Amino acid sequence: MAALAVGDALREAADVQTDIKWPNDLLSGERKICGILAEAIDTPLGRAVILGIGINLTENAFPPELVNVATSVSEAAGYAPDREQILAALLDALSRWYSRLAEPGQIIDAWSNRSSYAIGKLVQVSNGDDVWQGTTSGVEPDGALRLQTSNGEIKLVRAGDVYSVRSS
Repeated sequence: MAALAVGDALREAADVQTDIKWPNDLLSGERKICGILAEAIDTPLGRAVILGIGINLTENAFPPELVNVATSVSEAAGYAPDREQILAALLDALSRWYSRLAEPGQIIDAWSNRSSYAIGKLVQVSNGDDVWQGTTSGVEPDGALRLQTSNGEIKLVRAGDVYSVRSS
């Protein structure tokens, strides 16, 4: 949900198009423009999620040695972004998507439509010492990535780093 909201906000406030890399990175031109961390917690009122959203507004948002893998809104848009406008668009988009959480399949369908990583992407996934390679084949209702390995096995990936593999 948060990745969809950030994508909407960047498109609406800065005319920047994004791709979602599972689970919560946003890319612009195959370079990371935003990272999202979500942590579920228990509260006296029930479960809640704390979101950390880091949008690279300018090239100063990341070290120069990451220029090949990271980008910024200012680079993607071609002008310095208005951070207040982006924040207002983000809060509005978070509200819109939050209201759709209870609608079965809405978030997963929208996420899949906005992610080139959802289906048919050759990727490598690493999670600690475990490394798998395969082709993405959708997302489970709980957000797990479905990875079809070369032997046809479907692995459900709930945590890990995903890297696109270029076919030779």
